[in-house]
Amino acid sequence: MAEWNAFYRNEEDEEEQEEGEQSGGEYYKNTGRDSLVFLVDASKEMFIKGEDGQSSNFDMTMEVVRSVYTSKIISSHRDLMALVFYGTEQSKNPRNSFKHVYVYHDLDEPGAKRVREVDALRGEKGAQLVGETMGIGGETSLSDALWCCANLYSDIKLRLSHKRLMIFSCRDEPHGRDSAKDRLARTKAGDLKETGVVIDLMHLMKPGGFDVAPFFRDIVSPPDDEGDLGLQLEPCEKMEDLRKRVRAKELKKRAMVRINLCLGEGVNVAVGIYAPAVAAKKPGPVKLYRESNEPVRSKTRTFHTQTGSLLLPSEIKKAQVYGKRLIVMEKDEVDAIKKFEDPGMILIGFKPMEKLKRHHHIRPSTFLYPEEDEVKGSANYPPRFVALVPQNEELDEGKVQITPPGFNVIYLPYADDLRTLDTPRCPWASKTQVDKMKEIVTKLRFKYRSDAFENPVIQQHYRNLEALALDMDAPENTEDLIMPKVEQINQRLGPLVQDFKDLVYPIGYNPENKPGAKRKTADAAGGADKKPKVEVSEDELRAHVQNGTLVKLTVPVLKDACKQFGVRTTGTKKQELMDALIAKLGP
Repeated sequence: MAEWNAFYRNEEDEEEQEEGEQSGGEYYKNTGRDSLVFLVDASKEMFIKGEDGQSSNFDMTMEVVRSVYTSKIISSHRDLMALVFYGTEQSKNPRNSFKHVYVYHDLDEPGAKRVREVDALRGEKGAQLVGETMGIGGETSLSDALWCCANLYSDIKLRLSHKRLMIFSCRDEPHGRDSAKDRLARTKAGDLKETGVVIDLMHLMKPGGFDVAPFFRDIVSPPDDEGDLGLQLEPCEKMEDLRKRVRAKELKKRAMVRINLCLGEGVNVAVGIYAPAVAAKKPGPVKLYRESNEPVRSKTRTFHTQTGSLLLPSEIKKAQVYGKRLIVMEKDEVDAIKKFEDPGMILIGFKPMEKLKRHHHIRPSTFLYPEEDEVKGSANYPPRFVALVPQNEELDEGKVQITPPGFNVIYLPYADDLRTLDTPRCPWASKTQVDKMKEIVTKLRFKYRSDAFENPVIQQHYRNLEALALDMDAPENTEDLIMPKVEQINQRLGPLVQDFKDLVYPIGYNPENKPGAKRKTADAAGGADKKPKVEVSEDELRAHVQNGTLVKLTVPVLKDACKQFGVRTTGTKKQELMDALIAKLGP
């Protein structure tokens, strides 16, 4: 059915589908673009450097804005972003309706030019540029700034799925206890939240601490659900803390599919299925028209082979051969066959965790989380058996969510998916060899975190693109974190590797040497002396049996040992000879 499904896809919706693609989501439906507005305080307090030469709050903010810009260019280049400053001396906004509000970037797709402009605002030169172009320490009116952001959203004619506004400030009382301005700001924030805009506060450290309660508690949006971060009470003191909070907020959480979970007759719960991890891939090349460098859209049309007339979708049928017969089917018939049951999940029962085995893994798991809205509509989904494994919520020291509460969806195999493997027969390792390898494994063990290793190929690819787009002299070097650190490994293991080789390999065997040239025949070389026979005493043989090192002896030596000690064996393979000697001379 795969080719029929691909054939009946509406080609007119290719562009919208491209906007809504999400890797790993077979049934993901596009709901529009994401939008994010950075509203940054330009007061004098933001430019004060910390102790020991630490970056100012403004520099930290610009660093985070740049990081989000570059990540959006890579992951979601169609999302819209804006950068607005409030509390400036100069004014620049649509129709210049609001004083002391400077729109540095309108709500638009991020690009290389914007990244360069944000780079220009960093450091001491950046602070000087801000003072010359916008001016710092002007009158503050957060209501005007929020109103200006509302106008930015209203001017966008595209469909937006998420609208988020982040306020960066180190002043917990931006209006200096002016109750009239506070009241206007709360009113405008309420208007924004009613239109679907989520307002977040990224408050920064200042002397004396940052008290959220007096003013900003009424400005920011309440958490959408229990899994959301909500309002962070502790201010951000370090760059990494601020970056974590911004990433946790701006990262879109789009469901692959929303369905009903049936717990019993008449008891349904709306749930969403999310992909916790998807494979990062390099984007494919984009075809450009050589005259104007504009992207080229390709369309496919089907024509009649004899008349050359254009065929409509209703005039096209698909067929498959089954039993030497050509089975022709209409689109409605294909849809009816594909529909197995109404979409949803049905709770069958409960099983202990011990019933879930490692070999049941057939594809990456997904994550199930309850939804507030009722699920409507229908779609065709292939039926699957899944196991729901519960997961508790975990927060780090900064109250940032590490893992959300919910269920991990483990896809279970059908009987057709299980295979019986004919495993090759290999000699078993002795207990001494196993113990020695356990020591090696223990020495090399470390705590693995997936977020600590980046794909070096993808990182270098985007570093090269960034260098070209930003007119850099050379791309930044990428550290390949997946390459093993040989010196540290050798220092940690010490003589364990050589000890293990002595236990496994025969005497005189060097696995690193290339195989030698074939020995010439006696006639060609004028005769060749045979190798002297190697004899093993009974004490040496018993020592080999006790230490599990019989494997180091060659097959001829083992045969001679069997004859010498009267060991009868029916086979001539090395493992059979070793088993016979162990049975005869073992404890």
